[in-house]
Amino acid sequence: MVLLAEFNVIKPDFGLFFWTVIIFVSLWFFLGKKAIGPIAKALKEREDSINDALAQADIAREEMKNLRSENEQLLSKAREERSALLKEAKDQASQIVAEAKNKAKEEAGRILANANLEIENQKKQAITEVKNQAGLLAVQVAETVLKKQLSNDQAQIDLAQTLANDIKLN
Repeated sequence: MVLLAEFNVIKPDFGLFFWTVIIFVSLWFFLGKKAIGPIAKALKEREDSINDALAQADIAREEMKNLRSENEQLLSKAREERSALLKEAKDQASQIVAEAKNKAKEEAGRILANANLEIENQKKQAITEVKNQAGLLAVQVAETVLKKQLSNDQAQIDLAQTLANDIKLN
């Protein structure tokens, strides 16, 4: 205890001061080499990796911006193509409808012309048939009338002479 009694912190001794400085400096070098150096190196590597990650994030952000703009351009092109295809399809549909209407009108006209022709042919045929029937009826009536008028022999002879005279005159 006697040693501790002479110990004064406020007025340190040269030996205590010397050994304290030597221990402090050696501890400082030791910690600098073994702890602070690797920690500083690890922090520097961490800082570099963070900077690299930030740079890559900026590059990725730029790429995403470029991709977004390309995507917008592709979408606008696709919309334009879709509009053009729809317009073309509508035009073709209206053209097909118009062609179908024209064909239907032509077919209706052709059918109407054929029907009119058929009606006209049947009308002519009916008129011809009526004329033939009228001719047959006239011949039958004439035959009946002639049979009654020419019932005796003298009337037949007179008619034959009249007909012969008419033939010579014509």
